[in-house]
Amino acid sequence: MEDEQPAVDPAVAATAEEIATMEIRGAATIADAAADALATQADGSDAADPAAFRAEMRAAAKELYETRPTAVSLPNALRYVLRGMEGDTVSELKASTIARAEEFRTELEQAQDQLGKVGANRLRDGDVVMTHCHSTDALSCIEAALDAGKSVEAIVKETRPRKQGHITARQLREWGVPVTLIVDNAARRYLDDADHVLVGADSIAADGGVINKIGTSGLAVNARERGVPVMVAAQTIKLHPDTMTGHTVAIEMRDETEVLSAAERADVTGDRPEDEGLVVENPGFDVTPPRYVDAIVTERGQFPPESIVTLMRDLFGETIGEPWEP
Repeated sequence: MEDEQPAVDPAVAATAEEIATMEIRGAATIADAAADALATQADGSDAADPAAFRAEMRAAAKELYETRPTAVSLPNALRYVLRGMEGDTVSELKASTIARAEEFRTELEQAQDQLGKVGANRLRDGDVVMTHCHSTDALSCIEAALDAGKSVEAIVKETRPRKQGHITARQLREWGVPVTLIVDNAARRYLDDADHVLVGADSIAADGGVINKIGTSGLAVNARERGVPVMVAAQTIKLHPDTMTGHTVAIEMRDETEVLSAAERADVTGDRPEDEGLVVENPGFDVTPPRYVDAIVTERGQFPPESIVTLMRDLFGETIGEPWEP
């Protein structure tokens, strides 16, 4: 008979589903939701003893972890909260977990504000930035520049297939920033009008490689050819500590229907509805080599890509275990 699995709070399962379907999106937002979900699991637990409580928390964390393999802010949030789970009784464990989750969420909120101020220092009055996808970290740099009285304009790539660039354009317009919205294939043409490429990151490897929305690497290569500096805005929760031990970053493959709906597939396949010769691949991310990145901006300052491993070691040490594993 198999061991009974620890119960996961329905609210945690719902959060996991929203992360998996991208109703909750953006690395910082995902991390915040994950920490809040663990606090919810802890608060609602009726575990009989500390061992059962810890098992419940590991099960909840594992369910959350498995939703998005590329967004490293998610496991970093889980690590932060679970490593602060201390106590000899269920009551003490509950209290410490909830407090740790709240501490993480507070630091997360402050980190983005500080990151924005650091990034704003790289933007001059009158600069034009080109963006890709939607990143609250990248937008925080623009917001801080605006707060400092600088004028900024933006060239926003739509970012297919999910058009996250529309979200970026809407936010920038709410701030009064002039926006030119372009299709992804027009980026090379408009780089001549840009002073900076400003993107976020879902994960940053120890060698300074930037894992971000598919299309980032091509943009960075074109920017380097045009002499346009590439700035990556990323909180330290997006550093990928596992890469220090030789692990590679998993690239998430999204559902084909984001690229080709059922109706569109029927239009393409015609009288061959079960056509196995048509393969649709939809990688969510790509890796930008560090040589195409000018600076990685974090809440702890700005770094050339090749030195990010030093910051990673300071924050995480040499190796990282997985606290959601038995």
